[in-house]
Amino acid sequence: MVVDDHPIWREGVARDLGERGVDVVATAPDADAAVRIARAVRPQVVLMDLNLGATSGVDAIRGIVEALPGSHILVLSASGEHADVLEAVKAGATGYLVKSASAEELLEAVHRTAEGFPVFTPGLAGLVLGEYRRLADDPRPAAGDPAVPALTERETDVLRLVAKGLTARVIGERLGVSHRTVESHVQNTLRKLQLHNRAQLVRYAIEQGLDD
Repeated sequence: MVVDDHPIWREGVARDLGERGVDVVATAPDADAAVRIARAVRPQVVLMDLNLGATSGVDAIRGIVEALPGSHILVLSASGEHADVLEAVKAGATGYLVKSASAEELLEAVHRTAEGFPVFTPGLAGLVLGEYRRLADDPRPAAGDPAVPALTERETDVLRLVAKGLTARVIGERLGVSHRTVESHVQNTLRKLQLHNRAQLVRYAIEQGLDD
Protein backbone atom coordinates (compact mmCIF):
# COMPACT_ATOMS: atom_id res chain seq x y z
CA MET A 1 0.00 0.00 0.00
CA VAL A 2 1.30 3.44 -0.96
CA VAL A 3 0.52 6.37 1.38
CA ASP A 4 1.26 9.92 0.17
CA ASP A 5 -0.75 13.14 0.16
CA HIS A 6 0.39 14.18 -3.34
CA PRO A 7 -1.86 12.39 -5.88
CA ILE A 8 0.61 12.55 -8.77
CA TRP A 9 3.48 11.18 -6.66
CA ARG A 10 1.26 8.56 -4.97
CA GLU A 11 -0.17 7.21 -8.21
CA GLY A 12 3.18 7.47 -9.97
CA VAL A 13 4.96 5.35 -7.34
CA ALA A 14 2.10 2.85 -7.33
CA ARG A 15 2.22 2.61 -11.13
CA ASP A 16 6.02 2.23 -11.24
CA LEU A 17 6.00 -0.51 -8.62
CA GLY A 18 3.13 -2.28 -10.39
CA GLU A 19 5.04 -2.24 -13.68
CA ARG A 20 7.95 -3.90 -11.87
CA GLY A 21 5.85 -6.78 -10.60
CA VAL A 22 4.75 -5.46 -7.20
CA ASP A 23 1.07 -6.01 -6.36
CA VAL A 24 -0.10 -2.60 -5.11
CA VAL A 25 -3.34 -3.42 -3.29
CA ALA A 26 -4.28 0.12 -2.24
CA THR A 27 -3.24 3.77 -1.91
CA ALA A 28 -4.14 6.33 0.76
CA PRO A 29 -3.82 10.15 0.97
CA ASP A 30 -3.70 10.70 4.75
CA ALA A 31 -3.14 9.03 8.12
CA ASP A 32 -6.78 8.23 8.89
CA ALA A 33 -7.38 6.67 5.48
CA ALA A 34 -4.09 4.76 5.72
CA VAL A 35 -5.08 3.09 8.99
CA ARG A 36 -8.62 2.38 7.84
CA ILE A 37 -7.57 0.93 4.48
CA ALA A 38 -4.69 -1.06 5.99
CA ARG A 39 -7.13 -2.80 8.33
CA ALA A 40 -9.23 -3.80 5.31
CA VAL A 41 -6.55 -4.93 2.83
CA ARG A 42 -3.80 -6.04 5.29
CA PRO A 43 -0.86 -5.11 3.01
CA GLN A 44 2.44 -6.97 3.34
CA VAL A 45 4.34 -3.66 3.01
CA VAL A 46 3.20 -0.08 3.63
CA LEU A 47 5.18 2.59 1.77
CA MET A 48 4.64 5.64 3.96
CA ASP A 49 5.31 9.34 3.45
CA LEU A 50 5.77 11.36 6.65
CA ASN A 51 4.26 14.67 5.53
CA LEU A 52 0.58 13.94 4.90
CA GLY A 53 -0.70 17.49 4.89
CA ALA A 54 -2.72 18.10 8.03
CA THR A 55 -1.77 14.72 9.47
CA SER A 56 1.51 12.99 10.21
CA GLY A 57 2.85 9.80 8.74
CA VAL A 58 4.13 8.97 12.22
CA ASP A 59 0.53 8.91 13.45
CA ALA A 60 -0.35 6.59 10.59
CA ILE A 61 2.57 4.31 11.46
CA ARG A 62 1.44 4.07 15.08
CA GLY A 63 -2.14 3.39 14.04
CA ILE A 64 -1.21 0.66 11.57
CA VAL A 65 1.18 -1.05 13.97
CA GLU A 66 -1.48 -1.00 16.67
CA ALA A 67 -4.12 -2.38 14.32
CA LEU A 68 -1.84 -4.86 12.56
CA PRO A 69 1.07 -5.91 14.82
CA GLY A 70 4.00 -7.12 12.79
CA SER A 71 3.32 -4.69 9.93
CA HIS A 72 6.24 -3.92 7.62
CA ILE A 73 6.33 -0.15 7.12
CA LEU A 74 8.90 1.47 4.85
CA VAL A 75 9.06 5.27 5.06
CA LEU A 76 9.67 7.10 1.79
CA SER A 77 10.15 10.76 2.67
CA ALA A 78 11.71 13.92 1.32
CA SER A 79 13.14 14.52 4.80
CA GLY A 80 16.41 12.99 5.89
CA GLU A 81 16.42 14.86 9.20
CA HIS A 82 17.67 12.68 12.03
CA ALA A 83 14.75 13.57 14.29
CA ASP A 84 12.26 12.47 11.61
CA VAL A 85 14.07 9.18 11.04
CA LEU A 86 14.23 8.31 14.73
CA GLU A 87 10.62 9.32 15.37
CA ALA A 88 9.43 7.11 12.51
CA VAL A 89 11.46 4.10 13.67
CA LYS A 90 10.34 4.51 17.28
CA ALA A 91 6.73 4.60 16.04
CA GLY A 92 7.23 1.22 14.36
CA ALA A 93 8.70 1.82 10.88
CA THR A 94 11.01 -0.97 9.77
CA GLY A 95 12.94 1.10 7.24
CA TYR A 96 13.51 4.61 5.89
CA LEU A 97 14.38 5.86 2.40
CA VAL A 98 14.64 9.42 1.18
CA LYS A 99 12.78 10.29 -2.02
CA SER A 100 16.03 10.79 -3.91
CA ALA A 101 16.34 6.98 -4.07
CA SER A 102 16.26 5.48 -7.55
CA ALA A 103 13.41 3.29 -8.80
CA GLU A 104 15.70 0.26 -8.54
CA GLU A 105 16.67 1.11 -4.95
CA LEU A 106 13.02 1.53 -4.02
CA LEU A 107 12.05 -1.79 -5.60
CA GLU A 108 14.83 -3.64 -3.77
CA ALA A 109 13.89 -1.90 -0.51
CA VAL A 110 10.24 -2.97 -0.89
CA HIS A 111 11.26 -6.60 -1.43
CA ARG A 112 13.62 -6.61 1.55
CA THR A 113 11.01 -4.92 3.72
CA ALA A 114 8.52 -7.63 2.69
CA GLU A 115 11.03 -10.17 4.02
CA GLY A 116 11.03 -8.30 7.33
CA PHE A 117 14.49 -6.75 7.24
CA PRO A 118 15.34 -3.13 8.08
CA VAL A 119 16.26 -1.03 5.02
CA PHE A 120 17.73 2.45 5.27
CA THR A 121 19.17 5.08 2.97
CA PRO A 122 22.98 4.92 3.35
CA GLY A 123 24.04 6.91 6.40
CA LEU A 124 20.73 6.58 8.20
CA ALA A 125 21.25 2.99 9.35
CA GLY A 126 24.23 4.09 11.44
CA LEU A 127 22.10 6.81 13.01
CA VAL A 128 19.41 4.32 14.06
CA LEU A 129 21.91 1.77 15.35
CA GLY A 130 23.69 4.49 17.28
CA GLU A 131 20.42 5.48 18.95
CA TYR A 132 19.68 1.85 19.82
CA ARG A 133 23.15 1.49 21.36
CA ARG A 134 22.56 4.65 23.40
CA LEU A 135 19.29 3.22 24.66
CA ALA A 136 21.07 -0.04 25.41
CA ASP A 137 23.21 1.80 27.95
CA ASP A 138 20.09 2.41 30.04
CA PRO A 139 19.46 -0.07 32.88
CA ARG A 140 17.35 -2.99 31.70
CA PRO A 141 16.99 -6.70 32.55
CA ALA A 142 20.00 -8.85 31.77
CA ALA A 143 19.63 -11.76 29.34
CA GLY A 144 19.63 -14.22 32.24
CA ASP A 145 17.02 -12.35 34.22
CA PRO A 146 13.95 -14.52 34.92
CA ALA A 147 11.79 -11.73 33.47
CA VAL A 148 13.42 -12.25 30.06
CA PRO A 149 11.98 -15.27 28.18
CA ALA A 150 14.57 -17.95 27.45
CA LEU A 151 15.40 -18.54 23.80
CA THR A 152 16.55 -21.87 22.43
CA GLU A 153 20.09 -22.20 21.10
CA ARG A 154 18.81 -22.23 17.51
CA GLU A 155 16.58 -19.20 18.10
CA THR A 156 19.62 -17.35 19.46
CA ASP A 157 21.66 -18.38 16.40
CA VAL A 158 18.95 -17.04 14.11
CA LEU A 159 18.68 -13.84 16.16
CA ARG A 160 22.42 -13.19 15.84
CA LEU A 161 22.17 -13.42 12.04
CA VAL A 162 18.99 -11.33 11.88
CA ALA A 163 20.90 -8.62 13.79
CA LYS A 164 23.51 -8.66 11.02
CA GLY A 165 20.81 -7.88 8.44
CA LEU A 166 20.86 -11.24 6.66
CA THR A 167 17.80 -12.49 4.77
CA ALA A 168 15.92 -15.61 5.80
CA ARG A 169 17.31 -17.50 2.80
CA VAL A 170 20.92 -16.60 3.62
CA ILE A 171 20.40 -17.47 7.29
CA GLY A 172 18.90 -20.80 6.24
CA GLU A 173 21.92 -21.55 4.04
CA ARG A 174 24.32 -20.76 6.89
CA LEU A 175 22.43 -22.91 9.39
CA GLY A 176 21.53 -25.70 6.99
CA VAL A 177 17.77 -25.27 7.30
CA SER A 178 14.99 -23.97 5.05
CA HIS A 179 14.06 -20.29 4.97
CA ARG A 180 10.61 -21.31 6.23
CA THR A 181 12.23 -22.84 9.32
CA VAL A 182 14.13 -19.59 9.83
CA GLU A 183 10.87 -17.62 9.58
CA SER A 184 9.32 -19.97 12.14
CA HIS A 185 12.19 -19.33 14.57
CA VAL A 186 11.85 -15.57 14.01
CA GLN A 187 8.11 -15.64 14.70
CA ASN A 188 8.63 -17.76 17.83
CA THR A 189 11.26 -15.31 19.06
CA LEU A 190 9.02 -12.31 18.39
CA ARG A 191 6.23 -13.98 20.34
CA LYS A 192 8.47 -14.91 23.27
CA LEU A 193 9.92 -11.41 23.52
CA GLN A 194 6.54 -9.75 22.91
CA LEU A 195 7.95 -7.73 20.01
CA HIS A 196 6.02 -6.65 16.93
CA ASN A 197 8.53 -6.56 14.06
CA ARG A 198 12.11 -7.29 13.06
CA ALA A 199 13.28 -3.75 13.64
CA GLN A 200 12.42 -4.23 17.31
CA LEU A 201 14.05 -7.66 17.17
CA VAL A 202 17.28 -6.14 15.85
CA ARG A 203 17.15 -3.55 18.62
CA TYR A 204 16.78 -6.31 21.22
CA ALA A 205 19.72 -8.23 19.72
CA ILE A 206 21.91 -5.12 19.82
CA GLU A 207 20.92 -4.41 23.41
CA GLN A 208 21.96 -7.96 24.33
CA GLY A 209 25.26 -7.68 22.42
CA LEU A 210 24.25 -10.39 19.93
CA ASP A 211 25.39 -8.34 16.92
CA ASP A 212 29.07 -8.50 17.91
